[in-house]
Amino acid sequence: MGTPHRDDPRRNWHAILLTALSLSLGWGIRGNFGHEFGAMIPGALAAMAVVLLSGRADWWRRVAYFAMFGALGWSFGGSMSYMQVVAYTHSGHSPSVLYGFACLFLIGFLWAALGGAGTALPALTDRDRLTELFAPMSAVFLAWWLQGALFDPWFRLTLAPRGYRLDWYDTDWIAALTAIAAVLLLALRRRRFDRATALVLHLALGWWLGFLVLVEVLGLRMTPPRGDNWAGCVGMTLGMLVYCLRSGLGGVAYASLITGVIGGIGFTAAAMLKLVEVTSGLETNWHSIMEQTTGLFNGIGVAVGMGCLARRAPRLTDSPPTRRWTEVYAVSFVLLLVTYLNLRKNPVEWVKVKAVPASLYGLPAQVWFDLAYVLVALAVIALLVRHLRRPLVIIPSAWLGKGQLLYLVFLWWMVVGNFERALVSFAPQRLVTEGVIHANAVACTLLLLFCSGAVLAPKIHPVSSYRALIRKAIVIGAACAVLSVLADWAIVRSIYGDRFAGHAGLHIRFGPNATVRKAEPGPGPSE
Repeated sequence: MGTPHRDDPRRNWHAILLTALSLSLGWGIRGNFGHEFGAMIPGALAAMAVVLLSGRADWWRRVAYFAMFGALGWSFGGSMSYMQVVAYTHSGHSPSVLYGFACLFLIGFLWAALGGAGTALPALTDRDRLTELFAPMSAVFLAWWLQGALFDPWFRLTLAPRGYRLDWYDTDWIAALTAIAAVLLLALRRRRFDRATALVLHLALGWWLGFLVLVEVLGLRMTPPRGDNWAGCVGMTLGMLVYCLRSGLGGVAYASLITGVIGGIGFTAAAMLKLVEVTSGLETNWHSIMEQTTGLFNGIGVAVGMGCLARRAPRLTDSPPTRRWTEVYAVSFVLLLVTYLNLRKNPVEWVKVKAVPASLYGLPAQVWFDLAYVLVALAVIALLVRHLRRPLVIIPSAWLGKGQLLYLVFLWWMVVGNFERALVSFAPQRLVTEGVIHANAVACTLLLLFCSGAVLAPKIHPVSSYRALIRKAIVIGAACAVLSVLADWAIVRSIYGDRFAGHAGLHIRFGPNATVRKAEPGPGPSE
């Protein structure tokens, strides 16, 4: 057969398979922890997987940055509610089924587009511009922490008893407002706006624009009384695309659109496949199978989007390595913060089933868990700082080896932590989740270590402008959206007709039998 050419598609299957399995198992774990923090897990895994099997040695140097920004990009979609949308596809009511699949495509597109943008960002920015993001990003994190630690408890103690509430269609409007305030205060202190501050403002102001126009002005509610963060994510996605096109990051926008379209197809296809699979009559955790299938499609989207960039993005250099502290920051963010924000939920489950006492020597179990994590965090950070000054022997000298070590430590840290959560109340149905996650993790370990040396470096043909490619992606993406939604609707209708499929609550969006309930419109004193 001969040696594959550098641009031979046969060399891409390793990266596609590893990225798909990584995001699939991460999505399965995400289902146990939920929301934005849970969504960081598959984002970090997929970003590392696609970079390590990209053949791009200049990307390996930044694997920790890819992991962190991939986690952040995929986290935003975790704010969107979608289980009621899935329930519409089970309803047997034709307009509601079609509506459900259309909304699933939109949610999947938004989630994957933001995730794809975060994953692609380190591939198209120079070292100075990339590390410039850490200051405003840290300001936002600090503001959100203060919101949760100080403002929320103060509000519950002082204003909530007087009838005031902050629920505005169950959205993250306070977080979006806090992010704007944080970067504006930072800019005021520095007496300047930079590109990093502009990115945060594009995202946060975009969130507000999407929410106010779609929900407040047009009155569009996707799944009342559920939250409408989807509208904010529409604005964030548009804000991200505008920023990329204005800032010379057309490649990020291009990869985002590709990942988003495949992610939208994946969301609808996974829901459809679940409805096909339940006709087998088998009793298992079909929801987990749907979740992991969704992750599989999203992983393919990341692999395809980043694969397109691998042949078009110019080579990167990290010389001089400005702001070296950001390397410790990025590794600590992935290994310590992402794991802690998710695994800190484990003690609640342990105490609930009485596997662990609620209090040990006068301190709550949660406090003991936090103290143990603090010790680990101090040790890891100390070792990372020491490694910057004088390399540790245990850490490989090659950047590919360092990336592999980061991926494997994070992967198994989360797999074991997830199993610890489920172990105390394990049931046969958990084999579909924890069992499959374990098998996927073993497969990912073998793929990463066996195939890294077999991936050839791609021929790079730098693109000066992505505008024509973006226009093409929009046209093809729109056609794929319509076709995938109609195909999934037709398949489900052909199987179930007007019959309720079960395996979900009965939710009907339209007509006299609609189950929609109105939610309170906004914050302020209750009636």
